[in-house]
Amino acid sequence: MSDRLAMESLSESIRRVTDPRVAGRNDHLLVDLVCITILAVLCGADDFVAVASFAKVRRQWLEQFFELPGGVPSHDTFARVLGWIDPPQLSACLVNWTAALQTALQGRQVAVDGKTARGAARRSKGLRALHLVSAWATAEGLTLGQVAVEEKSNEITAIPELLDLLSLKGAIVSIDAMGMQKAIVEKLREKQADFVIGLKDNQPTLAADMSQLLNEGCRTSFQGLTTDLHSTTEKAHGGIEQREVRVIEIPKDSPHRQTWPGLRTLAVILKRIERDNIETYETRLYLSSLPPQAELLARVIRSHWGIENSLHWTMDVAFHEDRHRLLNRNGVSNLSAIRRLAVSILRQDTRTKLGAKNKRFKAAMDPDYILNVLENLRI
Repeated sequence: MSDRLAMESLSESIRRVTDPRVAGRNDHLLVDLVCITILAVLCGADDFVAVASFAKVRRQWLEQFFELPGGVPSHDTFARVLGWIDPPQLSACLVNWTAALQTALQGRQVAVDGKTARGAARRSKGLRALHLVSAWATAEGLTLGQVAVEEKSNEITAIPELLDLLSLKGAIVSIDAMGMQKAIVEKLREKQADFVIGLKDNQPTLAADMSQLLNEGCRTSFQGLTTDLHSTTEKAHGGIEQREVRVIEIPKDSPHRQTWPGLRTLAVILKRIERDNIETYETRLYLSSLPPQAELLARVIRSHWGIENSLHWTMDVAFHEDRHRLLNRNGVSNLSAIRRLAVSILRQDTRTKLGAKNKRFKAAMDPDYILNVLENLRI
């Protein structure tokens, strides 16, 4: 893909975003504003002042790809227009642009999790921190979509909206215990996806019955039950960590298999950590539509936290997301979606052995670097 084709591909997707401004009264094209913001974030810009500075310094370079009929926009223009754009629509367009990277989701894992944008909170103005729910392709390091909500508890309603944005046929979707809701499970089965979801006391009857199934299995040495076991031992953080994953096929006559679409197995994670001659134990339960294959379930459960380590950590360390104090809720959501796109793009460059922070620095120093990354995207 040539430099121009890469930019044209990006621009074509952004042109599907509805311009919220009055037609015929604008000095700057919407596609220019959004695309320049994406390139600026890739090159190290963390706020709209930096975006405008990038555009001013790189004007000659940008004019190869964008019209810029009104010259270089000010930081106020970037902030105002990005604050007017509908976040779900922009997120959907960014997802469409990376859609080709989703073609191999059959059997792949998609982790769904939330992160709070603390810089968006203003108690004096009655504004809560904005909570962002993201879908992350764990193996590809790719953000597939994002939905913003005002409170963490609203993840329950946000997750089905997020799933509606995605093509998930054949994928394995992992969610923490907040996602153990019938509407979410039904949506996943409707999307022809498998699921692995944490189980806690937010579903008390279900949790109690699964605990009883486990206890009865332990008492009878799992006689009459289809089970599988996978164990690992490794050194971690100055100690020894042992993990035992027991997967039990839930009996077909269990009423829960009738009321929870696709429900098939209970996975029990027992973790023992020995450090400084002190032993600690932790047990977690998960429910899944997958067959009783302990090694597969163990891999999915462990990989789920990659969204914390690979995406959320990068957002805070390389993109300083929690430091930004934007008041406009749409602006927070849209800039966050662009940051997540930037993480996905930079992670596709596997030839450069640098972290996201230093890749952004390299992009700022070398205009050709980011063009090379864009050229080699599988779009």
